[in-house]
Amino acid sequence: MNSEFFEAMAMIEKEKGIPADYLLEKIVKAIQVAVKNDSGGSEDIVVDIDPVTQKFYVAVRKLVTEEVTDPHNEIYTLDARKYNRSAEPGSYVEIPMEPKKFGRIAAQAAKHVIRQGIREGEREQILSKFRSKYNEIVSGVVLRIDPVKGNVTLEIDRNEVILPKGEQTPGEELHEGERIKVYVVDVAASAKGPKMMISRTHAGLVKRLFEQETPEIASGVVEIKAIAREAGSRTKLAVWSKDENVDAVGACIGPKGSRVSVIVEELGGEKIDVVKYSDDMAQFIAEALSPAKVLKVELDPEGGKSCKVTVPDNQLSLAIGNKGQNARLAARLTGYKIDIRPESGFYGEDEDEE
Repeated sequence: MNSEFFEAMAMIEKEKGIPADYLLEKIVKAIQVAVKNDSGGSEDIVVDIDPVTQKFYVAVRKLVTEEVTDPHNEIYTLDARKYNRSAEPGSYVEIPMEPKKFGRIAAQAAKHVIRQGIREGEREQILSKFRSKYNEIVSGVVLRIDPVKGNVTLEIDRNEVILPKGEQTPGEELHEGERIKVYVVDVAASAKGPKMMISRTHAGLVKRLFEQETPEIASGVVEIKAIAREAGSRTKLAVWSKDENVDAVGACIGPKGSRVSVIVEELGGEKIDVVKYSDDMAQFIAEALSPAKVLKVELDPEGGKSCKVTVPDNQLSLAIGNKGQNARLAARLTGYKIDIRPESGFYGEDEDEE
């Protein structure tokens, strides 16, 4: 019977990936609970299961005393000497129990806790797997789409994960059976089991996609310094290389735009501006307003996070962008409030006339 028990544990470890040591720990606790209940509430239960010899040892440890007031936890000296001839008052003796003597209630209790231990082991295994994906990109297959809430259920590593409507790229249509990439924003344990929070709108998705497509980023030669994104519409990415001989922007774009085009396709046509990062904030702000040409950047002389940017008159609308998007993303990318003005200086007057 012992042999079958350990064979079953080995099978669970192999099939479910739950370590035998972890499961054994849960089983020991289960037997302790079962024996305590079956023995009327004895507090000191000894359980030793040896996987090497495949032997069980279960005993109730009691205090040897001349006056027994709690028979569940105390034993008379004469009775104690049946188990240990040298037993004296104040010492403890172990009274071995045979597993076959366990009552039906104890056996059921042990069985329940063992099953619970297996479930907890499976949850811990899934949680560990989820945590290894934290801040990474994972692929999932669309299983179903909630027609009311718009939430999408994905299958990721044989687990169902919800992609909320608010984390889906605006305007993007997903279909059942389609494989998509998502970014793991967070992982947490919950009452219903491990939970993975995923997103298609997070800036981290774009960052990880560039890391996958650009060997220079993966090797550390090129570094992503900042990123600003309005999912489904446009992303600005600031890159820098510690090697002066490496064109950081060119590496991300790839030959004939091959690398960035793969990412654009994955993001459903989202526009991506890759700009050169600089420690010179005036130069970085000018780069961030790309594709517009910048004539001059005046930083706040008092050291505040604001600046005035001058552009050619015919570049004003390009610098500002549709509904202010280009300027807004540039501001988020650099961390500066940007005031854009035309070279002619008539921006304010024209605006007043309109």
